[in-house]
Amino acid sequence: MNFLAHLHLAHLADSSLLGNLLGDFIRGNPHDAWPEAVAEGILMHRRLDAMTDALPEVDEAKQLFRAQTRRVAPITLDVVWDHFLARHWQELHPQQSLTTFVDLAEQAIVPHQAGTPEGFTELNAIMWRQRWLEHYATADYLAPVLNGMAHRRPRLAALRDSYDDFITNYAALEQFFFRFYPRLMQLAQQKQL
Repeated sequence: MNFLAHLHLAHLADSSLLGNLLGDFIRGNPHDAWPEAVAEGILMHRRLDAMTDALPEVDEAKQLFRAQTRRVAPITLDVVWDHFLARHWQELHPQQSLTTFVDLAEQAIVPHQAGTPEGFTELNAIMWRQRWLEHYATADYLAPVLNGMAHRRPRLAALRDSYDDFITNYAALEQFFFRFYPRLMQLAQQKQL
């Protein structure tokens, strides 16, 4: 899962949006340095990542990637899942537009960034202003996203080529998404994530 899915599932679970977005930036026991709600959000983010990585649908989706990109497939898939969520937002979250959801998430997170890691504040300075989460709905937008990730981490250069695997296998990946994401939504609503 990437940013949008983490925020969406956190919202459905009434979990801290700040904590769920912070999940990739915090190491160790979050209860040592964060308020209870934020720490629990960080832990939910970690559980969700572990659960998603273990899903049979995600394992099958990884097999759609070529040998030279399979190593980075989990990273690409995190972005791909956000694409399908954004693209089908009105179907999955009809009570609120994606733009409204993103605006409310920004309002819930940005004012509470004091004391967060520098990388997290840098992410927030760009992500909200450039409207990443809404742009994820456009498949073409994922090419510069993956290129940017590859540029920042040269050992992940294969991310550039993984975009072609995404486009080539678009319909199959979309089917995988719809096989597991509604289950995650239900688990979130039941507070079981």
